[in-house]
Order: sequence, then structure tokens, then C-alpha cells
Amino acid sequence: MASTLPVAPRAETPVPGRDAQASVPAPASRPVRPRRGRPDWRKRAEITLLAGPALVVFVFFVIVPVLMAAYYGFFRWQGFGPPTEFVGLQNYLTIFQDSTFRDAVGHNMLIVVASLALQGPLAILFALLLNQRIRGRSLIRVLIFVPYVISEVVVGTGWSLMLQDVGAVNDLLGKLGLEWLQQSWIADPAIALGTLMVIITWKYIGFAVILMLAGLQSIPDELSEAAAIDGASFWQIQRHITLPLLGPTIRIWAFLSIIGSLQLFDLVNIVWGQFVSATAGTSTMATYMYLNGHMAGSYGYGNAVAVVLFVISLIIALVYQRFVLRRDTAGAITGGKEKRR
Repeated sequence: MASTLPVAPRAETPVPGRDAQASVPAPASRPVRPRRGRPDWRKRAEITLLAGPALVVFVFFVIVPVLMAAYYGFFRWQGFGPPTEFVGLQNYLTIFQDSTFRDAVGHNMLIVVASLALQGPLAILFALLLNQRIRGRSLIRVLIFVPYVISEVVVGTGWSLMLQDVGAVNDLLGKLGLEWLQQSWIADPAIALGTLMVIITWKYIGFAVILMLAGLQSIPDELSEAAAIDGASFWQIQRHITLPLLGPTIRIWAFLSIIGSLQLFDLVNIVWGQFVSATAGTSTMATYMYLNGHMAGSYGYGNAVAVVLFVISLIIALVYQRFVLRRDTAGAITGGKEKRR
């Protein structure tokens, strides 16, 4: 009778890696609990400490004067004592019924468009030139930027003296045999606005050039070098690479130029005086406010003009930010999409 012997179980050869992974227990998945909104008091205290003084200054020197101007605009006020003669909306109705004010608004709009059309292309061309390695570019940068740092009083006085009928400009044209080019540069309404644009461009072109140069410095050189290797010409590189990447700088400069053109006062008042600007066709909303408010002693009316000027500037600024600066400011505000989700 044959005896049955027990057979030992066959040992399996361990497979490296598989058994090691199988022996490690899988981590238990824990439900992710949303963090409770705990106020970061330290961060809020830092923001309050840093932004508080600036906010106080902004409120007391911008918001409060605007509200006071809106309040005084409802009165016929001579500038001293409390206002007592309430006229309601009469000052504002008079503003929009005055053809001189409408002409001033038109002059401001022309200055806005002309400033963008003249200073923008010139600033880009100068910036592209000064961004190249040329001899004396530091001196050229200084010479272009110097007019911007000169006081408006000095600039206006100097140009008003040179542009007189017997001034340096007409005298130079006469010595060069170009008497037919001599003009009444300041008093002639047909060319007075063009004269103003020459002065504005000469004065503020340096600021635009500096901004454009700063924008060009932020563009990597590798992009232009790669395009040049692929056979792109200089102007093709500027059109398809430089200008699109320079877009945010151009839009910011245009915004500053628009606001400055709407509030233009000092150069016009100095070169054309208090009463000539309206007849010469160079009056602005600011000069109208100064002439009909301060000089006429009607401070209630002047405050109403100031409110209208503020509202026009605010509307244009908001529209520009909504439709032009939207692509630049969208990436600066983070966390909005995550919160909406």
C-alpha cells in the first residue's frame, strides 16, 4: 500500500517592484475640507498702515473739494462769506447754453486728438532711434527730455516772446529771405491752434519718449534676433513684434495724454493771456473756468464749470479704461475667477 506523502507548497519567486508596491498599503483618501475664512488681521493692519495716509490725503484733497465745488455750484456766490443765494441748476444751464464754453470743449477735443496724432508717432520713432547703439544717444535723450522738466511759466513766456509779430521767429524768417512765411502766430485764429500744438508737442514729447524707451527695454532682444535670422526686415520686426509688445506702454501714455489735454490751462493762459485765447481760438475748459469764475468774481459759476470739467474727464477716463485698458488691467486683478467659481 503506497503511502501518500504531503507535498510542500511551491515557493513563488518574488518579483522586484511588484511585490514592493503591493506590500505598501494605499493611503486612505481624506475628504478635502474647505478652509474657513479667517481674517488675517496682520495683513489688514499692514494695508491700513500703508494705504491709510494716502487714502486720507486723497479724500481731503480730491473728494472733499469736488463735493464742495458741487455744493457751491448751486449758489450765486462771490467767494466770501457763506453762500446764501440759491439758484439751483441755473449755473449748469448757463454753462451749456454758452457758445463760448462749447467752443472751449471743441478746442479741448481737437487738442486731445492732435496730441495723440503728433506726439505718439514721434515718440515711438525717437524711442526706436535712441534704443539703438548710436554715438551721443545719452546727450540726445537729455536734450529731448529737458523741455519736459522746464516750468510751464518759463516755456510759455519764452514762446510768447518768440512768436510775437516782431519776435525772433518772424525775424529769423526775414533774414532767411522767407518773408512770405511770416505770420501772426498767436493772434491769427486760423493758425493759433496749430501754434499751440507745436508748443505742446515740444514741451511734452520728452515724457512720451521716456515712457516708450522704458517699454522697449522690457522687450527681449531674442525675439528680434530670431525674427532677423528668419529673414524679417527692420520695419517688419517693429511692426509685428515691437509695436504689439509696446502696446501696454502706448495705451498708458495715451491715457495720460488725454487727461492732460482735457485739463490744459497754464500754457494757454501764459501765451495768449486771459482774454485773447477765446478770440484766437485756443480757449479750453480750464481757461473758461478761470476767466468766468475767478476773473469775473463769480465763484459759484466757476465751481459749476469745475464740476462739469471733472465729470467730462471722469466719463472719458472710465470709458477709456473699460474699452482700451481692459486687456492690461485684467491680469493685474487676480482671484476674481476663483471666487466666482
